[in-house]
Amino acid sequence: MQIEIFQAMLIVATSVGSSLLALLLLSMVSARKTGPDARVATHPVLEQTVFLFDDQDLVDATGPARALLEASPMALSDWARFLAFVAPRFDGFEAVMLTLAERGRIELVSKPEEGRRTQIKLIAEEVNGLARLTLIDPEAEGRGVLVDGLSQRALEDELDLMRLTLDRAPTLIWREDETGTITWANRAYVLRSGAFAETEEAMLWPLPRLFQMDENARHTGPRRLRLDDGDQRAAWFDCHSFPMDKGALHFALPADSTVRAEKALRDFVQTLTKTFADLPIGLAIFDRSRQLQLFNPALIDLTQLGTDFLSNRPTLYAFLDRLREARMMPEPKDYRSWRLKMTELEQAAAAGFHSETWMLPSGQTYRVTGRPHPDGAVAFLFEDISSEVSLTRRFRAELEQGQEILDMMSEAVAVFQPSGELTASNAAYDRLWGVETDTSLRRTTILDAVRLWQGKCDGSDLWASARGFNNRIGQRSLIEGTVRRREDGMMIGCRFAPMTGGAMMASFLPKGVVTLDPHSRAIFDEERPVKVLAS
Repeated sequence: MQIEIFQAMLIVATSVGSSLLALLLLSMVSARKTGPDARVATHPVLEQTVFLFDDQDLVDATGPARALLEASPMALSDWARFLAFVAPRFDGFEAVMLTLAERGRIELVSKPEEGRRTQIKLIAEEVNGLARLTLIDPEAEGRGVLVDGLSQRALEDELDLMRLTLDRAPTLIWREDETGTITWANRAYVLRSGAFAETEEAMLWPLPRLFQMDENARHTGPRRLRLDDGDQRAAWFDCHSFPMDKGALHFALPADSTVRAEKALRDFVQTLTKTFADLPIGLAIFDRSRQLQLFNPALIDLTQLGTDFLSNRPTLYAFLDRLREARMMPEPKDYRSWRLKMTELEQAAAAGFHSETWMLPSGQTYRVTGRPHPDGAVAFLFEDISSEVSLTRRFRAELEQGQEILDMMSEAVAVFQPSGELTASNAAYDRLWGVETDTSLRRTTILDAVRLWQGKCDGSDLWASARGFNNRIGQRSLIEGTVRRREDGMMIGCRFAPMTGGAMMASFLPKGVVTLDPHSRAIFDEERPVKVLAS
């Protein structure tokens, strides 16, 4: 019995030892397999990227191949999507594919790409009248790369967002290689270029170039380019280029509104320039830093400053200094007071409307007007008013002479406008009626004057006729009569004569003193007819 137990234990120990020895040998063998081959063996082998086309119709495709087509930036046909991927990477792909039936098998290698250590291979085979196209990435040899599912979904969402953003952008965006060939473009560019065939299911490749730019232009700053659309109106774009290792990335922003606004502004400025050129008033506009920005030819004639000096855009004080040197402004007592006066002129013009008159040493008279302009600018207008001042002086002299003639007359005279307001009188009138019309600030009308005359004289219907003289419609007649002044019994001959324009002249001529007893005064105070003569 003990022998049987011992034999059983020996069998168990032998089995366990054999198992441990086998595990040890396996661990040693697996430990030696360290390196790229061992790591690769742990990864599953994925499908290759293979397409099967019947002319331009997709017959079949592997999973990676369909994923590649779905990654196309636009909703095109299967062949157009495939072409959009391979055409920029394989030179002359379409021309080579035309020889596939003759050659049976074609192998192509892609152009070097930025950031890629190896180049993609394309194997085209003719199989029973169909084209079998295989894309091989030497870095993975068709086995793909395993990634986390959530990470892959995040990448796909970001790719969809980026693709949608670029397709919806109203800006034309495209990429060119070092030879100027377009390798990628967004939907706006494709639509503008007319690369779509009858429908958006097919697209011409390579894409046509809308803008012709030389090598230097592709690496400079923003520039404005014109695009002619045949019978349509030309379109303008502001193009921005960003150089890359192999080629450049371009953005073309619509600039039609800007071009129209700039043209309208140029036309407006041109109109203003022509208007300013014909103005007899000199114009000088200084910006907020008080530097001359705009002037017209009249300023040169009025100030006698050279065109070269004004074209150099002098400052305001340099401009005024030159005027002082040319004796084209009032002679200052000293430079300090002149400088202070010019500072006050600038401040007054910048704060609001300011005008002053300059009496020049030459005898000319200028009116200088300062006006504020937007953004802190200020404009000065120089106007030669010598003729106006001379005419005003002559008129004033004539008026003074006429007044002097009236004052020398012994007959009292007063002139009333059609509105009944007193406009002129002489010294004899003031003495006769005891008024001072020259110094009175009160407005005097015909009613006020008749009230004055009537209060100083005996009663007469002459005053009623004089009061309504200006109110008569149609032809007016000359009115004459005689009244007696109560103060001293002076007999005064009165005459109311119509004038051109509806005015009236009242004249009074003393005729002597008459003394009346109470009985005679009562008779004199009775109403007497007024002598009315045809004018």
